[in-house]
Amino acid sequence: MRPALLIIDMINLFDFDGGNQLGVHALKACGPIATLRQAFADRNWPVLFVNDNFMDWNQEFTDLVAKCRQHPGPSSEIAAVLGPKPGEYYVLKPRHSGFLCTTLPAILADLKLQELVITGVATDSCVLATVQDAHMRGYKVRVPQDCVAAQTPSRSTRALALMRESMSLDTRGAKTVLHSLAAEQ
Repeated sequence: MRPALLIIDMINLFDFDGGNQLGVHALKACGPIATLRQAFADRNWPVLFVNDNFMDWNQEFTDLVAKCRQHPGPSSEIAAVLGPKPGEYYVLKPRHSGFLCTTLPAILADLKLQELVITGVATDSCVLATVQDAHMRGYKVRVPQDCVAAQTPSRSTRALALMRESMSLDTRGAKTVLHSLAAEQ
């Protein structure tokens, strides 16, 4: 059973209330996400960007990536490292969950995926909503703690604790999750 890597809202201008704080913490998660992404690419496992469209229905994902690359601060640094590559998928979402009103369920079904490694921002908002929806749909879900961020570390810690306690999810670090996945294949 091959897994998919979901990268939630990392392509982001962080130009909203609390966005500066979130951007700083997202930048710290960028390296571990990039490591996971490369490991998934090496194994030919799918990578999917699940990104907010920030209520701009005329904007394509590639337009958002271009804006982020030119925006100063964490936005451009993250886009430089995590910008989409050929063969990767992307889904634009209108709300918090990557499943709500998107093509994500159809893509996952077409790819015959049953396991998701969910990364990105914000741990206590869009990541949590996507994790809950994935869990309710019967996916095996892992959320590497070093691959997610919130506006404050305590908010991220609380959301990860909720995931562990209420859904029995694996929230160990990226390296441990990757070793676990490799051993199961």
